[in-house]
Amino acid sequence: MITYTSVHVKALLNETWLARSGLPLPTETLTLLWSFIVSIYGLGGFLGSMASGYLTQRYGKKKCLLGNNVVMLMSAFLMGFSKMASSFEMILAGRFLCGISAGLCIPLHPQYLGEISPKKLRGFTSSTASVFWSLGKAFGQILGQRELLGSASLWPLLMAFSGFTAAIQLLTLPFFPESPPHLLLHKGDEQGCLKAMKILWGEGHHQAELEDLRKELATLKGTRSSSVWEVVKDPSLRWQVYTLLLLVITMQLSGINAIYFYTFEVLQTAGFDKDHIPYLSLGVSLCELLAAVMCSFIIERSGRKKLLWGGYWLMATVLAMVTLTLSLQRWVPWMPYCSLALLFCFVMCFAMGPAGATVSVRMEIFDQSSRSSAFVINGTLNWIGMFVIGMAFPFVVESLRQFSFLIFMVALYTSGLLIYLFLPETKNKSILEIREEFEKLNFKKKQVLVLERNVTEERAFCTKL
Repeated sequence: MITYTSVHVKALLNETWLARSGLPLPTETLTLLWSFIVSIYGLGGFLGSMASGYLTQRYGKKKCLLGNNVVMLMSAFLMGFSKMASSFEMILAGRFLCGISAGLCIPLHPQYLGEISPKKLRGFTSSTASVFWSLGKAFGQILGQRELLGSASLWPLLMAFSGFTAAIQLLTLPFFPESPPHLLLHKGDEQGCLKAMKILWGEGHHQAELEDLRKELATLKGTRSSSVWEVVKDPSLRWQVYTLLLLVITMQLSGINAIYFYTFEVLQTAGFDKDHIPYLSLGVSLCELLAAVMCSFIIERSGRKKLLWGGYWLMATVLAMVTLTLSLQRWVPWMPYCSLALLFCFVMCFAMGPAGATVSVRMEIFDQSSRSSAFVINGTLNWIGMFVIGMAFPFVVESLRQFSFLIFMVALYTSGLLIYLFLPETKNKSILEIREEFEKLNFKKKQVLVLERNVTEERAFCTKL
Protein backbone atom coordinates (compact mmCIF):
# COMPACT_ATOMS: atom_id res chain seq x y z
CA MET A 1 0.00 0.00 0.00
CA ILE A 2 1.34 3.38 -0.97
CA THR A 3 1.88 6.01 1.75
CA TYR A 4 3.73 9.31 1.91
CA THR A 5 5.96 8.14 4.78
CA SER A 6 8.48 6.49 2.45
CA VAL A 7 9.20 9.87 0.82
CA HIS A 8 9.92 11.47 4.21
CA VAL A 9 12.09 8.60 5.44
CA LYS A 10 14.19 8.80 2.26
CA ALA A 11 14.52 12.55 2.81
CA LEU A 12 15.82 11.87 6.35
CA LEU A 13 18.35 9.41 4.92
CA ASN A 14 19.62 12.09 2.51
CA GLU A 15 19.73 14.83 5.15
CA THR A 16 21.51 12.64 7.73
CA TRP A 17 24.10 11.45 5.23
CA LEU A 18 24.78 14.99 4.02
CA ALA A 19 25.14 16.33 7.58
CA ARG A 20 27.59 13.57 8.55
CA SER A 21 29.76 13.35 5.45
CA GLY A 22 29.16 16.64 3.68
CA LEU A 23 28.39 14.69 0.51
CA PRO A 24 25.03 13.83 -1.07
CA LEU A 25 23.83 10.26 -0.62
CA PRO A 26 24.48 8.15 -3.76
CA THR A 27 21.36 6.68 -5.35
CA GLU A 28 22.65 3.12 -4.97
CA THR A 29 23.30 3.61 -1.25
CA LEU A 30 19.87 5.20 -0.78
CA THR A 31 18.23 2.19 -2.43
CA LEU A 32 20.29 -0.18 -0.26
CA LEU A 33 19.43 1.63 2.99
CA TRP A 34 15.76 1.82 2.08
CA SER A 35 15.76 -1.91 1.29
CA PHE A 36 17.26 -2.59 4.72
CA ILE A 37 14.57 -0.49 6.42
CA VAL A 38 11.82 -2.36 4.57
CA SER A 39 13.23 -5.88 4.86
CA ILE A 40 14.48 -5.78 8.47
CA TYR A 41 10.85 -5.83 9.59
CA GLY A 42 10.47 -9.26 8.00
CA LEU A 43 13.67 -10.50 9.69
CA GLY A 44 12.32 -9.38 13.06
CA GLY A 45 8.99 -11.04 12.33
CA PHE A 46 10.73 -14.30 11.45
CA LEU A 47 12.74 -14.31 14.68
CA GLY A 48 9.71 -13.34 16.78
CA SER A 49 7.67 -16.11 15.24
CA MET A 50 10.44 -18.66 15.91
CA ALA A 51 10.57 -17.62 19.59
CA SER A 52 6.81 -17.57 20.14
CA GLY A 53 6.45 -21.33 20.76
CA TYR A 54 9.07 -21.51 23.51
CA LEU A 55 7.87 -18.32 25.21
CA THR A 56 4.19 -19.30 25.26
CA GLN A 57 4.96 -22.74 26.68
CA ARG A 58 7.11 -21.28 29.43
CA TYR A 59 5.25 -18.10 30.39
CA GLY A 60 1.71 -18.46 28.99
CA LYS A 61 -0.10 -16.31 26.44
CA LYS A 62 -1.04 -13.42 28.72
CA LYS A 63 2.48 -12.75 30.02
CA CYS A 64 3.89 -13.02 26.52
CA LEU A 65 1.38 -10.48 25.23
CA LEU A 66 2.30 -8.08 28.06
CA GLY A 67 6.01 -8.44 27.31
CA ASN A 68 5.31 -8.02 23.61
CA ASN A 69 3.71 -4.64 24.29
CA VAL A 70 6.92 -3.47 25.97
CA VAL A 71 8.86 -4.41 22.82
CA MET A 72 6.38 -2.43 20.68
CA LEU A 73 6.71 0.62 22.98
CA MET A 74 10.50 0.50 22.57
CA SER A 75 10.04 0.33 18.80
CA ALA A 76 7.66 3.29 18.80
CA PHE A 77 10.06 5.34 20.94
CA LEU A 78 12.99 4.74 18.58
CA MET A 79 11.05 5.54 15.40
CA GLY A 80 9.21 8.50 16.94
CA PHE A 81 12.41 10.30 17.94
CA SER A 82 14.47 9.31 14.87
CA LYS A 83 13.93 12.63 13.11
CA MET A 84 14.73 14.68 16.22
CA ALA A 85 17.95 12.68 16.69
CA SER A 86 18.76 12.77 12.93
CA SER A 87 19.37 9.03 13.05
CA PHE A 88 18.15 6.58 10.45
CA GLU A 89 19.75 3.83 12.59
CA MET A 90 16.94 4.41 15.09
CA ILE A 91 14.42 3.68 12.33
CA LEU A 92 16.28 0.47 11.48
CA ALA A 93 16.32 -0.64 15.12
CA GLY A 94 12.67 0.39 15.57
CA ARG A 95 11.55 -1.52 12.49
CA PHE A 96 13.46 -4.59 13.68
CA LEU A 97 11.78 -4.47 17.13
CA CYS A 98 8.41 -3.84 15.46
CA GLY A 99 8.94 -6.96 13.36
CA ILE A 100 9.79 -9.02 16.46
CA SER A 101 6.63 -7.72 18.14
CA ALA A 102 4.50 -8.60 15.09
CA GLY A 103 6.11 -12.04 14.85
CA LEU A 104 5.15 -12.71 18.49
CA CYS A 105 1.71 -11.14 18.33
CA ILE A 106 0.38 -12.83 15.19
CA PRO A 107 0.42 -16.34 16.76
CA LEU A 108 -0.30 -15.16 20.32
CA HIS A 109 -3.42 -13.10 19.60
CA PRO A 110 -5.63 -15.83 18.05
CA GLN A 111 -4.38 -18.46 20.52
CA TYR A 112 -5.29 -16.35 23.55
CA LEU A 113 -8.63 -15.28 22.07
CA GLY A 114 -9.53 -18.85 21.11
CA GLU A 115 -8.60 -20.25 24.52
CA ILE A 116 -10.52 -17.70 26.60
CA SER A 117 -13.70 -18.22 24.56
CA PRO A 118 -16.51 -20.74 25.17
CA LYS A 119 -16.90 -23.36 22.45
CA LYS A 120 -19.95 -21.69 20.88
CA LEU A 121 -18.07 -18.38 20.42
CA ARG A 122 -14.61 -19.71 19.60
CA GLY A 123 -14.89 -19.08 15.86
CA PHE A 124 -16.26 -15.56 16.39
CA THR A 125 -13.50 -14.47 18.77
CA SER A 126 -10.71 -16.09 16.72
CA SER A 127 -11.92 -14.37 13.56
CA THR A 128 -11.77 -10.96 15.26
CA ALA A 129 -7.98 -11.22 14.87
CA SER A 130 -8.43 -10.60 11.13
CA VAL A 131 -10.83 -7.73 11.94
CA PHE A 132 -8.21 -5.93 14.01
CA TRP A 133 -5.47 -6.58 11.44
CA SER A 134 -7.74 -5.01 8.81
CA LEU A 135 -8.56 -2.16 11.19
CA GLY A 136 -4.86 -1.52 11.76
CA LYS A 137 -4.13 -1.38 8.03
CA ALA A 138 -7.08 0.92 7.34
CA PHE A 139 -6.35 3.19 10.29
CA GLY A 140 -2.68 3.41 9.35
CA GLN A 141 -3.60 4.44 5.82
CA ILE A 142 -6.07 7.05 7.05
CA LEU A 143 -3.50 8.59 9.39
CA GLY A 144 -0.84 8.28 6.67
CA GLN A 145 -2.61 10.62 4.28
CA ARG A 146 -0.69 13.86 3.74
CA GLU A 147 -3.60 15.86 5.15
CA LEU A 148 -3.11 14.13 8.56
CA LEU A 149 0.12 12.54 9.86
CA GLY A 150 1.65 11.91 6.43
CA SER A 151 3.14 15.42 6.28
CA ALA A 152 6.85 16.27 6.43
CA SER A 153 6.60 17.47 10.04
CA LEU A 154 4.30 14.84 11.56
CA TRP A 155 5.45 11.55 10.00
CA PRO A 156 7.46 10.51 13.13
CA LEU A 157 4.17 10.51 15.07
CA LEU A 158 2.69 8.18 12.48
CA MET A 159 5.59 5.74 12.86
CA ALA A 160 5.27 5.89 16.66
CA PHE A 161 1.48 5.45 16.70
CA SER A 162 1.76 1.68 17.28
CA GLY A 163 3.05 2.54 20.74
CA PHE A 164 -0.33 4.08 21.59
CA THR A 165 -2.24 0.82 20.98
CA ALA A 166 0.48 -1.16 22.79
CA ALA A 167 0.12 1.13 25.83
CA ILE A 168 -3.66 0.57 25.87
CA GLN A 169 -3.22 -3.22 25.95
CA LEU A 170 -0.40 -2.98 28.50
CA LEU A 171 -2.71 -1.06 30.86
CA THR A 172 -5.85 -3.17 30.35
CA LEU A 173 -4.62 -6.76 29.87
CA PRO A 174 -3.50 -7.22 33.54
CA PHE A 175 -7.20 -7.12 34.51
CA PHE A 176 -7.88 -10.24 32.37
CA PRO A 177 -7.03 -13.76 33.60
CA GLU A 178 -4.72 -16.28 31.95
CA SER A 179 -6.55 -18.62 29.57
CA PRO A 180 -8.46 -21.49 31.30
CA PRO A 181 -6.77 -24.23 29.17
CA HIS A 182 -3.32 -22.95 30.16
CA LEU A 183 -4.24 -22.88 33.85
CA LEU A 184 -5.59 -26.45 33.88
CA LEU A 185 -3.48 -28.24 31.28
CA HIS A 186 -0.11 -26.59 31.99
CA LYS A 187 -0.36 -25.56 35.64
CA GLY A 188 -2.86 -28.14 36.90
CA ASP A 189 -4.85 -25.39 38.63
CA GLU A 190 -8.49 -26.48 38.33
CA GLN A 191 -9.78 -23.88 40.78
CA GLY A 192 -7.92 -21.12 38.93
CA CYS A 193 -9.30 -22.46 35.65
CA LEU A 194 -12.90 -22.36 36.95
CA LYS A 195 -12.35 -18.87 38.40
CA ALA A 196 -11.01 -17.65 35.04
CA MET A 197 -14.08 -19.10 33.27
CA LYS A 198 -16.40 -17.20 35.63
CA ILE A 199 -14.48 -13.94 35.14
CA LEU A 200 -14.51 -14.32 31.35
CA TRP A 201 -17.94 -15.90 30.79
CA GLY A 202 -19.88 -14.73 33.83
CA GLU A 203 -21.35 -16.61 36.76
CA GLY A 204 -23.07 -19.85 35.81
CA HIS A 205 -22.44 -23.50 35.16
CA HIS A 206 -19.41 -24.14 33.00
CA GLN A 207 -19.20 -27.87 33.68
CA ALA A 208 -19.37 -28.85 29.99
CA GLU A 209 -16.29 -26.78 29.09
CA LEU A 210 -14.50 -27.89 32.27
CA GLU A 211 -15.27 -31.54 31.49
CA ASP A 212 -13.85 -31.14 27.96
CA LEU A 213 -10.63 -29.77 29.47
CA ARG A 214 -10.50 -32.63 32.00
CA LYS A 215 -10.80 -35.15 29.15
CA GLU A 216 -8.04 -33.36 27.24
CA LEU A 217 -5.91 -33.34 30.41
CA ALA A 218 -6.44 -37.10 30.78
CA THR A 219 -5.27 -37.72 27.19
CA LEU A 220 -2.23 -35.46 27.70
CA LYS A 221 -1.27 -36.91 31.09
CA GLY A 222 2.36 -37.95 31.11
CA THR A 223 3.10 -36.00 27.91
CA ARG A 224 4.92 -32.71 27.57
CA SER A 225 4.57 -29.90 25.08
CA SER A 226 5.73 -31.07 21.67
CA SER A 227 8.61 -29.43 19.83
CA VAL A 228 8.30 -28.38 16.20
CA TRP A 229 10.12 -31.49 15.01
CA GLU A 230 7.95 -33.75 17.19
CA VAL A 231 4.79 -32.18 15.76
CA VAL A 232 6.04 -32.76 12.22
CA LYS A 233 6.95 -36.41 12.93
CA ASP A 234 3.88 -37.35 15.00
CA PRO A 235 1.66 -39.70 12.90
CA SER A 236 -1.42 -38.67 14.92
CA LEU A 237 -0.91 -35.07 13.71
CA ARG A 238 -0.06 -35.89 10.07
CA TRP A 239 -3.24 -34.52 8.49
CA GLN A 240 -3.38 -31.57 10.87
CA VAL A 241 0.11 -30.58 9.67
CA TYR A 242 -0.95 -31.16 6.04
CA THR A 243 -3.94 -28.87 6.62
CA LEU A 244 -1.73 -26.22 8.24
CA LEU A 245 0.74 -26.33 5.34
CA LEU A 246 -2.11 -26.11 2.83
CA LEU A 247 -3.56 -23.05 4.58
CA VAL A 248 -0.16 -21.32 4.78
CA ILE A 249 0.78 -22.04 1.16
CA THR A 250 -2.66 -20.99 -0.09
CA MET A 251 -2.48 -17.75 1.89
CA GLN A 252 0.76 -16.89 0.09
CA LEU A 253 -0.37 -18.13 -3.34
CA SER A 254 -3.85 -16.60 -3.11
CA GLY A 255 -2.55 -13.33 -4.53
CA ILE A 256 -3.71 -11.25 -1.56
CA ASN A 257 -0.19 -10.41 -0.35
CA ALA A 258 0.95 -9.62 -3.90
CA ILE A 259 -1.99 -7.25 -4.34
CA TYR A 260 -1.30 -5.55 -0.99
CA PHE A 261 2.42 -5.18 -1.68
CA TYR A 262 1.86 -3.83 -5.18
CA THR A 263 -1.52 -2.08 -5.07
CA PHE A 264 0.11 0.97 -6.62
CA GLU A 265 1.45 -1.02 -9.57
CA VAL A 266 -1.81 -2.98 -9.99
CA LEU A 267 -3.94 0.18 -10.03
CA GLN A 268 -1.46 1.97 -12.28
CA THR A 269 -1.64 -0.97 -14.69
CA ALA A 270 -5.43 -0.63 -14.57
CA GLY A 271 -5.01 2.94 -15.83
CA PHE A 272 -5.65 5.14 -12.75
CA ASP A 273 -3.93 8.46 -12.06
CA LYS A 274 -1.01 8.33 -9.60
CA ASP A 275 -2.47 11.06 -7.35
CA HIS A 276 -5.72 9.11 -6.90
CA ILE A 277 -4.12 5.76 -6.08
CA PRO A 278 -3.51 6.41 -2.32
CA TYR A 279 -7.24 7.08 -1.86
CA LEU A 280 -8.21 4.04 -3.91
CA SER A 281 -5.81 1.95 -1.80
CA LEU A 282 -7.53 3.29 1.31
CA GLY A 283 -10.86 2.23 -0.19
CA VAL A 284 -9.50 -1.30 -0.64
CA SER A 285 -8.48 -1.42 3.05
CA LEU A 286 -11.85 -0.12 4.24
CA CYS A 287 -13.57 -2.71 2.07
CA GLU A 288 -11.47 -5.44 3.68
CA LEU A 289 -12.35 -4.14 7.15
CA LEU A 290 -16.09 -4.21 6.41
CA ALA A 291 -15.88 -7.76 5.05
CA ALA A 292 -13.81 -8.95 8.04
CA VAL A 293 -16.47 -7.63 10.44
CA MET A 294 -19.15 -9.46 8.46
CA CYS A 295 -17.08 -12.68 8.60
CA SER A 296 -16.92 -12.58 12.41
CA PHE A 297 -20.73 -12.63 12.52
CA ILE A 298 -21.32 -15.41 9.98
CA ILE A 299 -18.50 -17.81 10.88
CA GLU A 300 -20.46 -19.56 13.64
CA ARG A 301 -23.49 -19.93 11.37
CA SER A 302 -21.84 -21.14 8.18
CA GLY A 303 -18.84 -22.98 9.64
CA ARG A 304 -15.15 -22.76 8.80
CA LYS A 305 -14.96 -25.31 6.00
CA LYS A 306 -17.56 -23.65 3.80
CA LEU A 307 -15.97 -20.22 4.24
CA LEU A 308 -12.59 -21.63 3.21
CA TRP A 309 -13.41 -23.59 0.06
CA GLY A 310 -16.17 -21.20 -1.00
CA GLY A 311 -13.91 -18.18 -0.45
CA TYR A 312 -11.04 -19.76 -2.38
CA TRP A 313 -13.23 -20.56 -5.39
CA LEU A 314 -14.80 -17.10 -5.41
CA MET A 315 -11.36 -15.47 -5.23
CA ALA A 316 -10.13 -17.67 -8.10
CA THR A 317 -13.13 -16.72 -10.24
CA VAL A 318 -12.56 -13.02 -9.55
CA LEU A 319 -8.89 -13.33 -10.55
CA ALA A 320 -9.91 -14.93 -13.85
CA MET A 321 -12.19 -11.95 -14.48
CA VAL A 322 -9.41 -9.50 -13.48
CA THR A 323 -7.15 -11.11 -16.08
CA LEU A 324 -9.89 -10.62 -18.69
CA THR A 325 -10.55 -6.95 -17.82
CA LEU A 326 -6.84 -6.09 -17.79
CA SER A 327 -6.49 -7.72 -21.22
CA LEU A 328 -9.42 -5.74 -22.66
CA GLN A 329 -8.73 -2.30 -21.17
CA ARG A 330 -6.77 -1.11 -24.25
CA TRP A 331 -9.89 -1.45 -26.37
CA VAL A 332 -12.66 -0.62 -23.87
CA PRO A 333 -12.28 2.80 -22.15
CA TRP A 334 -14.42 1.96 -19.09
CA MET A 335 -12.71 -1.39 -18.41
CA PRO A 336 -10.32 0.02 -15.71
CA TYR A 337 -13.37 0.67 -13.51
CA CYS A 338 -14.34 -3.00 -13.88
CA SER A 339 -10.81 -3.96 -12.79
CA LEU A 340 -11.14 -1.72 -9.73
CA ALA A 341 -14.54 -3.19 -8.83
CA LEU A 342 -13.15 -6.71 -9.18
CA LEU A 343 -10.19 -5.77 -6.97
CA PHE A 344 -12.66 -4.70 -4.28
CA CYS A 345 -14.60 -7.97 -4.76
CA PHE A 346 -11.40 -10.00 -4.43
CA VAL A 347 -10.48 -8.36 -1.12
CA MET A 348 -14.05 -8.81 0.16
CA CYS A 349 -14.07 -12.52 -0.76
CA PHE A 350 -10.78 -12.96 1.09
CA ALA A 351 -11.75 -11.05 4.23
CA MET A 352 -15.27 -12.49 4.48
CA GLY A 353 -14.09 -16.10 4.13
CA PRO A 354 -10.50 -17.39 4.27
CA ALA A 355 -9.05 -14.56 6.42
CA GLY A 356 -11.19 -15.26 9.49
CA ALA A 357 -11.72 -19.00 8.93
CA THR A 358 -7.98 -19.66 8.55
CA VAL A 359 -7.23 -18.09 11.93
CA SER A 360 -9.95 -20.17 13.60
CA VAL A 361 -9.03 -23.51 11.97
CA ARG A 362 -5.33 -23.11 12.80
CA MET A 363 -6.20 -22.79 16.48
CA GLU A 364 -8.84 -25.54 16.60
CA ILE A 365 -7.11 -28.48 14.88
CA PHE A 366 -4.24 -28.71 17.40
CA ASP A 367 -4.45 -29.58 21.09
CA GLN A 368 -2.74 -27.71 23.91
CA SER A 369 0.49 -29.73 23.74
CA SER A 370 1.11 -29.12 20.02
CA ARG A 371 -0.59 -25.77 19.36
CA SER A 372 2.36 -23.48 20.16
CA SER A 373 4.74 -25.43 17.92
CA ALA A 374 2.13 -25.54 15.15
CA PHE A 375 1.89 -21.75 15.28
CA VAL A 376 5.68 -21.52 15.09
CA ILE A 377 5.55 -23.56 11.85
CA ASN A 378 2.73 -21.39 10.55
CA GLY A 379 4.39 -18.09 11.43
CA THR A 380 7.81 -19.07 10.11
CA LEU A 381 6.43 -20.22 6.76
CA ASN A 382 4.24 -17.11 6.53
CA TRP A 383 7.17 -14.72 6.97
CA ILE A 384 9.30 -16.67 4.49
CA GLY A 385 6.40 -16.75 2.03
CA MET A 386 5.81 -13.01 2.34
CA PHE A 387 9.48 -12.36 1.61
CA VAL A 388 9.53 -14.69 -1.41
CA ILE A 389 6.28 -13.31 -2.86
CA GLY A 390 7.44 -9.74 -2.29
CA MET A 391 10.70 -10.43 -4.11
CA ALA A 392 9.36 -12.62 -6.91
CA PHE A 393 6.06 -11.00 -7.87
CA PRO A 394 7.56 -7.96 -9.71
CA PHE A 395 9.57 -10.30 -11.97
CA VAL A 396 6.51 -12.51 -12.56
CA VAL A 397 4.45 -9.45 -13.52
CA GLU A 398 7.21 -8.21 -15.81
CA SER A 399 7.24 -11.55 -17.63
CA LEU A 400 3.54 -12.48 -17.68
CA ARG A 401 1.82 -9.09 -17.21
CA GLN A 402 -1.90 -9.56 -16.46
CA PHE A 403 -1.65 -13.34 -16.91
CA SER A 404 0.41 -13.57 -13.68
CA PHE A 405 -2.90 -13.71 -11.75
CA LEU A 406 -3.67 -17.06 -13.40
CA ILE A 407 -0.99 -18.68 -11.20
CA PHE A 408 -2.93 -17.60 -8.11
CA MET A 409 -6.20 -18.71 -9.71
CA VAL A 410 -4.94 -22.30 -10.20
CA ALA A 411 -3.62 -22.42 -6.62
CA LEU A 412 -6.97 -21.23 -5.22
CA TYR A 413 -9.10 -23.70 -7.19
CA THR A 414 -6.79 -26.57 -6.19
CA SER A 415 -6.74 -25.62 -2.51
CA GLY A 416 -10.50 -25.15 -2.43
CA LEU A 417 -10.99 -28.68 -3.78
CA LEU A 418 -8.58 -30.18 -1.20
CA ILE A 419 -10.29 -28.33 1.65
CA TYR A 420 -13.70 -29.50 0.42
CA LEU A 421 -12.55 -33.13 0.27
CA PHE A 422 -10.43 -33.51 3.39
CA LEU A 423 -10.96 -30.82 6.06
CA PRO A 424 -13.41 -31.84 8.82
CA GLU A 425 -15.81 -29.14 10.03
CA THR A 426 -14.65 -27.78 13.42
CA LYS A 427 -17.66 -25.66 14.32
CA ASN A 428 -19.01 -26.29 17.87
CA LYS A 429 -16.67 -29.24 18.42
CA SER A 430 -14.26 -29.83 21.27
CA ILE A 431 -10.56 -30.45 20.63
CA LEU A 432 -11.06 -34.17 21.28
CA GLU A 433 -13.97 -34.39 18.81
CA ILE A 434 -11.90 -32.65 16.15
CA ARG A 435 -9.00 -34.97 16.89
CA GLU A 436 -11.25 -38.00 16.40
CA GLU A 437 -12.25 -36.65 12.97
CA PHE A 438 -8.60 -36.33 11.95
CA GLU A 439 -7.76 -39.80 13.28
CA LYS A 440 -10.01 -41.22 10.55
CA LEU A 441 -7.54 -39.70 8.07
CA ASN A 442 -4.34 -40.25 10.05
CA PHE A 443 -4.98 -43.95 10.69
CA LYS A 444 -7.15 -44.81 7.71
CA LYS A 445 -4.98 -47.72 6.54
CA LYS A 446 -4.85 -49.23 10.03
CA GLN A 447 -8.61 -48.98 10.34
CA VAL A 448 -9.04 -50.75 6.99
CA LEU A 449 -6.68 -53.54 8.06
CA VAL A 450 -8.52 -53.97 11.38
CA LEU A 451 -11.86 -54.06 9.55
CA GLU A 452 -10.57 -56.66 7.04
CA ARG A 453 -9.18 -58.79 9.89
CA ASN A 454 -12.50 -58.65 11.74
CA VAL A 455 -14.38 -59.67 8.58
CA THR A 456 -11.99 -62.59 8.01
CA GLU A 457 -12.40 -63.75 11.62
CA GLU A 458 -16.19 -63.58 11.34
CA ARG A 459 -16.15 -65.62 8.13
CA ALA A 460 -13.91 -68.23 9.73
CA PHE A 461 -16.22 -68.43 12.72
CA CYS A 462 -19.29 -68.85 10.48
CA THR A 463 -17.53 -71.58 8.48
CA LYS A 464 -16.87 -73.53 11.67
CA LEU A 465 -20.52 -73.29 12.57
